Amino acid sequence: MVCMAYAFKILCLFLLFIAVASRPTVKPKVFNVRRHGSKPDGKTDNANAFTSIWSRACGRRSGSSKIYVPKGTFYLGGVEFVGPCKNPIEIVIDGTLLAPANPRDIKQDTWINFRYINDLSISGSGLLDGQGQQSWPLNDCHKNPNCPKLAMTMGFAFVNNSNIKDITSLNSKMGHFNFFSVHHFNITGVTITAPADSPNTDGIKMGSCSNIHISKTNIGTGDDCIAILSGTTNLDISNVKCGPGHGISVGSLGKNKDEKNVKDLTVRDIVFNGTSDGIRIKTWESSASKILVSNFVYENIQMIDVGNPINIDQKYCPHPPCEHEKKGESHVQIQDLKLKNIYGTSKNKVAVNLQCSKSFPCKNVELIDINLKHNGIKGGPSTAVCENVDGSVSGKMVPQHCLN
Repeated sequence: MVCMAYAFKILCLFLLFIAVASRPTVKPKVFNVRRHGSKPDGKTDNANAFTSIWSRACGRRSGSSKIYVPKGTFYLGGVEFVGPCKNPIEIVIDGTLLAPANPRDIKQDTWINFRYINDLSISGSGLLDGQGQQSWPLNDCHKNPNCPKLAMTMGFAFVNNSNIKDITSLNSKMGHFNFFSVHHFNITGVTITAPADSPNTDGIKMGSCSNIHISKTNIGTGDDCIAILSGTTNLDISNVKCGPGHGISVGSLGKNKDEKNVKDLTVRDIVFNGTSDGIRIKTWESSASKILVSNFVYENIQMIDVGNPINIDQKYCPHPPCEHEKKGESHVQIQDLKLKNIYGTSKNKVAVNLQCSKSFPCKNVELIDINLKHNGIKGGPSTAVCENVDGSVSGKMVPQHCLN
């Protein structure tokens, strides 16, 4: 009797498995943009068609949606894709999205903007062509108060549990990808390209974000490869190639009121090639906010002819003279910073610059196995500069350290 009951139980479990396995998979509803009014002729503005497709995909109540951009060149004026959506949305871009060449033809801060969306996936072999060449000569706001506002290529605001992979962004007018208040987001296999002399073309910029993962990405621009701003926490960056550009920068910080702490950053397995900076933390003198920068780990990082491989600059002033300059020390506290296995060549003799605040000295800075040789025009070995910094040293140390 016991055996029969056991056999019946096994039979029921087997039938349940068969029923689940044979259940038909619900495929996403596919919206091919060509079949919904978009024209890949490189001149017809497809903004309205894309917005209409988004509304239909976002509003579906049953099952996920997939928006497909096939090969071809789709001219696109400024567009916004706004949620919340009823279901997860996947966007596959295999064609080229072409921005207006004239920056005045984009009437918003970001060319392609996503807001208030969960479970968004963007992928494909396609290209975002920002056509920034006409815009770069206009990017002179540090000396021209009447400079035009230029659009970022793609922005994400209040977007969660999402990802972007394999897309290429070319020649942005300003920055390429901008993230604000984005949480749990993966960036993988992305390529970002702009000339070394294209101003303010940051690769990835983020503020007030958390749990962002950036990996297997190639970035070469005229500004920061990655810029990490106020309020960003739990950021993991790995297997990134950066160059040309200004390195991976935290900041600038402290210029504005109500800025938030930046903490829990891991940067590992990175190659900087020909960049002006590698590891960079920049804060303004006479800060308007008192914040904490803490728990950073930089590990396994190669520098190839980098101007300033390790650079903590708490007297940041990009276009002297600065309003904050010589009005007081930075109020940004930097602490719990580990730099391990940093190696390669420096174009400047000062390969390690730790220029911290006199009022808020850097605390617990660990240097482990640093090997940075001078490879610049002027001869002599590499050197290190330390101001107002407390820490420790272990392993190989080139240049000779200057920590107390």
